[in-house]
Amino acid sequence: MKVVYSDPKTGLTAQKDVGNEVLSSLLGRRIGDEVDGSLFGLNGCKLKITGGSDDSGFGMDRSVNGAIKVQVFRKIANSGKHKGMYKRITVSGNSVGERTVLLNTVITDYGDSNPDNFFPKKEKEGEAESEKK
Repeated sequence: MKVVYSDPKTGLTAQKDVGNEVLSSLLGRRIGDEVDGSLFGLNGCKLKITGGSDDSGFGMDRSVNGAIKVQVFRKIANSGKHKGMYKRITVSGNSVGERTVLLNTVITDYGDSNPDNFFPKKEKEGEAESEKK
């Protein structure tokens, strides 16, 4: 399972691969719930679940209860040629389940941790190429 976490203040984003034991501790959590960052190796911070997707690639939808996959009608456009048209799309429910493979989160509280430790530093392309030579 992958966990994508982001910082709304700086706009930085990173991801971590976590094992199935973490998934089992998150079962039943819903979009909007806060979880402890120590589950993902981010000690001292709090994360808010904002979405995710299942093993088929269907995104989680806040309006569908449970960890199920259903088809819902959505309005596809508010203006233009397709104004007022609805389309049937498949979505996953708002709860974390066995089939969840990606979880999107936002950091809500760093606690007393340093935020620079959570996001890996990217090397500039010029520096990385000169070190290889």
